[in-house]
Amino acid sequence: MTEHEDDLKRVFTGSNLDANFVKSILEENGIGSMVRNTLRESLAGGYVSGAPEDSSRVFVEKKYYDDAMKLVNAYLDSLENKEE
Repeated sequence: MTEHEDDLKRVFTGSNLDANFVKSILEENGIGSMVRNTLRESLAGGYVSGAPEDSSRVFVEKKYYDDAMKLVNAYLDSLENKEE
């Protein structure tokens, strides 16, 4: 993964647990990703930003965005199908 934020695109926002699961799905499919936990970052800074259910964001390099979104959407669809 590159360190330049301009080269990254967000593919998922959710809890830290879900974000790390999405990260593992992407990595299993050869797509490197980065999880950013904004709640943890804000607590370290002395304030609270966000809620636990949407505290983490998963980013991939722009060139992998389309493939990553297919995997993320398939994962989210599987969750919806379980609820039915």
